[in-house]
Amino acid sequence: MTATAEPGAGLPAALAELAEDFSAVTERERLQLLLEISRELPELPERYAGHLESMERVDECQSPLFLAVEVGDDPDRTVRLFFDAPPEAPTTRGFAGILHEGLDGLPAEDVLQVPDDAAYRFGLSAAVSPLRMRGMVAMLGRIKRQVRLRRDALAAGGTA
Repeated sequence: MTATAEPGAGLPAALAELAEDFSAVTERERLQLLLEISRELPELPERYAGHLESMERVDECQSPLFLAVEVGDDPDRTVRLFFDAPPEAPTTRGFAGILHEGLDGLPAEDVLQVPDDAAYRFGLSAAVSPLRMRGMVAMLGRIKRQVRLRRDALAAGGTA
């Protein structure tokens, strides 16, 4: 992890606010906050519900997690994120919830500028296993890769 003075430094506003919220509480309270965020993960829209084959599986997650990334053809190339994780996987759902709350609706360039160490800005490394942290890092990496691919396809005249 890259050391920063402020957990939210260099993060988009919503993600920075979450990082600050997590760092302002005890380790036990962080786990509770993660659980709360896991419950707030939006349901999949109809086009993805029951169609996990149209989503990307993040194999690095200990629990099954699927994600879909859409990039709009608007000038900002607005990013939309969709996640599917089982309710019995609250840590995985919580990580997905953090990324959804912090990145969904942002311009593609803002998402691509998120530092790769962002997963470590929430003070969860001591509270959850390294394997679980690896899952959140992988989610962010896949999101950024898909944003890049879709943005570039749109720039080339294709569809995202």
